Amino acid sequence: MKNLVEELKWRGLYHDAMPGTEEQLLKEPTTAYIGFDPTADSLHIGSMVQIILLVHLKRFGHKPIALVGGATGMIGDPSGKSDERNLLDEATLAKNVDGIKRVLSRFLDFDSKEANAPVMVNNYDWMKNFTFIDFAREVGKRITVNYMMAKDSVKKRLSGEAGDGMSFTEFTYQLIQGYDFYHLHKHHNCMLQMGGSDQWGNITTGTELVRRMNPNTDAKAFALTTPLITKADGSKFGKSEGGNVWLDADKTSVYKFYQFWLNTTDEDAEKYIKIFTFLDRAETDALIDEHKTAPHLRVLQRRLAEEVTTFVHGKSELDKAIQASNILFGNSTADDLKQLDEATFLEIFDGVPQADVAKSDIEAGVDIVVLMNEKTGFMKSNGEARRALQENSISVNREKIAEGFTANASNLINGKFILLQRGKKNYFVVRAV
Repeated sequence: MKNLVEELKWRGLYHDAMPGTEEQLLKEPTTAYIGFDPTADSLHIGSMVQIILLVHLKRFGHKPIALVGGATGMIGDPSGKSDERNLLDEATLAKNVDGIKRVLSRFLDFDSKEANAPVMVNNYDWMKNFTFIDFAREVGKRITVNYMMAKDSVKKRLSGEAGDGMSFTEFTYQLIQGYDFYHLHKHHNCMLQMGGSDQWGNITTGTELVRRMNPNTDAKAFALTTPLITKADGSKFGKSEGGNVWLDADKTSVYKFYQFWLNTTDEDAEKYIKIFTFLDRAETDALIDEHKTAPHLRVLQRRLAEEVTTFVHGKSELDKAIQASNILFGNSTADDLKQLDEATFLEIFDGVPQADVAKSDIEAGVDIVVLMNEKTGFMKSNGEARRALQENSISVNREKIAEGFTANASNLINGKFILLQRGKKNYFVVRAV
């Protein structure tokens, strides 16, 4: 077996592991799982490390299990939280579980016939008929309260260091997650649970439960965690000014997704190219060296954005995102503009001044001077509009125009917009209403 742990270490994807974990992964193909909490009907880039971990696991010959927490999602994981989560109703939870399954299926082929084909499970399937009495007898008696209270996630909440204490519901979370590991160990021969470093307490409870519920066997269970990914300034990774960066295009457009990676700092790009792509070590090192010789070319950010966008959305969507980026920063044409859908057009020109003009006026034809001054206020006067035209600094939909030009329906992008431009960076959007 190739050394997965060694691969994770150079990529910055390794935080900690129980003794024997690396040896187990080197010895034989091993089944491992990661849990995904259904707090929303999609996943955002904060979940990408765990998705990538499962993909690496598969590529190194091991068998990945993606667990969607239909049961644990009803309680809420207290790890790293200062307040108790609002409990979701069953309809919302079911919608979220389906959404997460759909996202994960883009990265892992759960229909594969390979020996180490990925598997997807929902812990609600084995927890739904588990009575409280049965759980207390079978699981609760195996782990002491002392053991559970020693976990950092519990200690911080009980001490008042984070939040106003902890409900019994949240306190039981680590036992339910631990039982997941036992169930997968028993039914799928799963020997390793992986997750973020904040999950160490929950994961080790699972390894303990596996051993204690198999007292007369040499049951093996291991743990491996990834570091919390942060930005160079120490702030949390995964959010933009508009909130979470989602893996679904209907929540975060491919253009915005691409721009998020393109706009990373040099220091972050050097770290993220290792974590979020599958480029090998030699190519990664060469890219970093190339970037350092000419940082202004942003070679690292471009390659990072291309690789991650292709991984999440596919090559054709990447091409559209690059084309959309070129609208602002490259030599795009009117035809390029007209290929944009309305949502992407509005995102590209978000924050650009806009004005509404009656569509009937445009369809009838409106003189460019009138359009720039009286109809929109893009220019302060007819005289300023004419001077700008004489200076050859005015473009309509990225094409230079002269005095006497008439805007009409043929100039409308998506039947709704006309893009006016003075010079290189002074944009104005006309909306036909």
